[in-house]
Amino acid sequence: MRKPNDKSIKEAIEQMLSVYKIKQRFDETSMIAAWPEIVGKPVANRTSELFVNNKRLFLRIESSVVKNELMMMRSQIIEKINARAGSAIIEEIILL
Repeated sequence: MRKPNDKSIKEAIEQMLSVYKIKQRFDETSMIAAWPEIVGKPVANRTSELFVNNKRLFLRIESSVVKNELMMMRSQIIEKINARAGSAIIEEIILL
């Protein structure tokens, strides 16, 4: 039986991330790990570099066709990433 002040593991982890001010970094790392799920494996396989800095997602794409497609879909990708994270972790996508 749970006591009133007991927390689930999820709640405890979220509180720890918040207390140590690492939730943003954790969400960014989770997004990078989930990149193939977010954009699909064919696009993820052509992504040679992927990192986040100041809520900007930097991508190096090997294929000019894929790069062009991503440029047109920037806002949808940002929405998908932020919805998955539950907060605005990405505001801009920059293609290198």
